[in-house]
Amino acid sequence: MHKARLKDVAKRAKVSNSTVSQYLNGRFDYMSKETQERIKAAVEDLNYTPNPTARNLKGKQTKMVGIVVRDITGFDTSRTIRGIDDYCKKYGYNAIVYNTDFDAEEEKRALESLNDIRVDGIIIASSGKNESLIKNYDKKGLPIVHFQLEHDGSEKRLVTSDHWQAAYDATRYLISLGHKQICFVTQTYNDVLSRKARFDGYKAALTANNIEFNSDLILYWDRNKGFETSPVSQLERENAPTAFFSQHLAITTELLTEFNEHKVSIPEDVSLIGFDEIPMAKFFSVPVSVVKQEPYQVGQEAAKLLLNSLKSLETESKRVRVNCTLTKRASCAPPK
Repeated sequence: MHKARLKDVAKRAKVSNSTVSQYLNGRFDYMSKETQERIKAAVEDLNYTPNPTARNLKGKQTKMVGIVVRDITGFDTSRTIRGIDDYCKKYGYNAIVYNTDFDAEEEKRALESLNDIRVDGIIIASSGKNESLIKNYDKKGLPIVHFQLEHDGSEKRLVTSDHWQAAYDATRYLISLGHKQICFVTQTYNDVLSRKARFDGYKAALTANNIEFNSDLILYWDRNKGFETSPVSQLERENAPTAFFSQHLAITTELLTEFNEHKVSIPEDVSLIGFDEIPMAKFFSVPVSVVKQEPYQVGQEAAKLLLNSLKSLETESKRVRVNCTLTKRASCAPPK
């Protein structure tokens, strides 16, 4: 007869693997007495003993760190993962990566799976939809560090780019060239504080240069639906924008596609700055100016914060802001 595993206990007790894991770790906050009794009976019937390599109640570490990302193929994301992995290896930790494809349910399953295998900590680019679960894990002693995006629930440990300053500097640069009608192209940002910080930096630069904010110059983009209105149509209206400031690599790519299809020349007809480096951008016929984040450094800082938390060196809330670099290329010029 094979040795009983955690999933065998879960099947016998008719509960999830995560629930059994919570029971074994003494986490009964949201567990009924009936469920506890079923799991207890299953453990005894199957003569189950936890994996000796797993983290036990005395605090034994597995030397494993979980990384949860939304798109593992992203240029900056892959560099961040490399930064995390390099730092973890330096101190004897192994990284396990989960890709969620921007799906909050997949993210939830990833978090539960990492908790089940008892990783020592988690570094996550969160969707913001599972903050109650994340807070509960953190409260129970599983330290979690957020990176890339900032949400209302990611206030304890966070490593992210200095989005406000980066957006301020990019907008100020366009203004220095003579632009006043600057179209800010973004995803919705009400529930994502890092995106809101970019918007605030953009507005602050306008205000500092006595340029009135115009809500008509905000163009929204959705990952599934694309642009709310055509960016080319923006160029055909009165007080048309003379420059576009894109807030995501995917947005910048779609802007370039739209402009190319409609014979809009950069920078002769309109200037363009993108947030995030474009792979091979310097080889474009018109190299695009970008706000370059430092994803490898973000990864290193996130791993450092997590490992310090495991050593009880960072027990309080901490935010780390990593500076960005404005890379000026040929896509920006004074307006005609």
